[in-house]
Amino acid sequence: MNNSYVLITTARNEEAYIEKTIQSVIRETILPKKWVIVSDGSTDRTDEIVKRYEAKYDFIQFVRVYPDPNRNFGSKIRAFNAGHDHLTNVRYDFIGNLDADVSFGPNYCQRILEEFEKNPKLGIGGGIILEPYRKGLRKQFTNLASVAGAVQMFRRQCYEDIGGYTPLEIGGVDALGEVMARMHGWEVRSFPNAEVFHHRATGTAKGGILSARFRQGVMEYSHGYHPLFELAKCVFRVRERPYLFGSCFRLSGYTWAFLRRVQREVPEHVVKFLRREQMERLYNVISNKKIQ
Repeated sequence: MNNSYVLITTARNEEAYIEKTIQSVIRETILPKKWVIVSDGSTDRTDEIVKRYEAKYDFIQFVRVYPDPNRNFGSKIRAFNAGHDHLTNVRYDFIGNLDADVSFGPNYCQRILEEFEKNPKLGIGGGIILEPYRKGLRKQFTNLASVAGAVQMFRRQCYEDIGGYTPLEIGGVDALGEVMARMHGWEVRSFPNAEVFHHRATGTAKGGILSARFRQGVMEYSHGYHPLFELAKCVFRVRERPYLFGSCFRLSGYTWAFLRRVQREVPEHVVKFLRREQMERLYNVISNKKIQ
C-alpha cells in the first residue's frame, strides 16, 4: 500500500481550534511524512501554539507569511502554495488540504488512504463533515461525489494534472479543483465511514450563515453555474439550515452577480464542462436515475 502523504494547513487567527487539529494528526495511526502549517499573518496565539508542537515533532514545519493588504479569498490559496513550496524535496503519494478548525479520530487518514488503494481512479477523497448545530453536531449537507474543501486529499498525480489549486478572489477553489479533476478523468468521493468534526459552521468565518449563503451564490455565478442548475439546487436545498432563507440568499447572490455581470474567474472550457455535467445531473434527477 502506497500510503506516504503530506498535509498543508493554512491558519489565520485559529488559536481557538488549531490545537484540536494538531492533536488529531499526531494521534493518527499513519503519520504524514511532512505537515506544513502556514500562519497567514495571524495576530493571536496561533503561531505560538504551532511552534510549540513543531519543537516536539519533526514532521511538523511552521511557516509564516504576511497577508496581502488587498486580502480576498484567493489569499488562503497563496498561503497554501507557499506551504507547498516547502515540499520540493519530499517524496509522497498523496497531498492533503486540512483546515485549522477540524478534528477527527486516530484512523481517519488510514481510512482515506485505504479508499485510494481500492480505487486507482480516485483523484480526490475525504471524509464527511459534522458541524455545529444547536447544542450538538450534524452532518453537513453534501453530495458524496464531492469532498469538503476542509479535508480534501489528492492523489499526487491528480493534483499535478490540475496544476494545483487556482487562487480565486471570490473563493470556491475546492469546487473548481473537483471539476478540473473530473475533466482529467479522475473520480471524487466522500466516505461516510470517515467523520470529521468541523468546529465552526462552513463558510461562516467571515460572517453569519446568511451572508455565507449569499457569497456562495455569487461564487457559483463566477464559476459559471448554469442558471437552471442553480435554481434547482436552491429549491433542493430549502431543507438545509437555515432552511428557506438560506436558499433565498443563495439565489439572491447568484442573481446579484448576474445583474452586476461579475467577472468569471474560470476558463470558458471549464465552464462548458461544468455546465454539461450539471445538465446531465438535472436530466438524471428528472428521469429518476441515480446521480453518479
